[in-house]
Amino acid sequence: MKKEQGFSLIELLIVVAIIGIVAAIAIPNLLQARKTANEASAIGALRTCASAEVTYQGNNNVYGTLAQLNSASLVDTTVSTSTATTAAKSGFYFSNVVATPTATDFCIGAAPASASSGDRRFNVVEDGVVRFESSAGATTQCTDGAGTPLGGTASGS
Repeated sequence: MKKEQGFSLIELLIVVAIIGIVAAIAIPNLLQARKTANEASAIGALRTCASAEVTYQGNNNVYGTLAQLNSASLVDTTVSTSTATTAAKSGFYFSNVVATPTATDFCIGAAPASASSGDRRFNVVEDGVVRFESSAGATTQCTDGAGTPLGGTASGS
């Protein structure tokens, strides 16, 4: 009697089912880890922008726009030129929420370029504290440390 070698169809189906279960558990966790990494990168970039604003204000007696910070070689081009329709840094685009920074305040916002990039929007003002908003919207609303909106009314209030 000759012994047949190989796998039966049932054995192959069991292996495929196990691989499917492992993938169903692992893939959502990997996607969430990517979002978390993108958000951490955006927070780091905003901290860099806040530091650049302080340097710029010290030299010019007024806070600058992202374009002015880039011209002074204080921030990266990917941060200063990112918009909703152009290249984003780590899945986030950055903007001056207060269009014309003054000698006393500025606001830079970071919003996810897509739903897979991140769940929260971030902003930083002259106190250097990075704040976040979890609500969806087109713009990032900046507030000072007391919660007072800068450059407009509070969203969702």
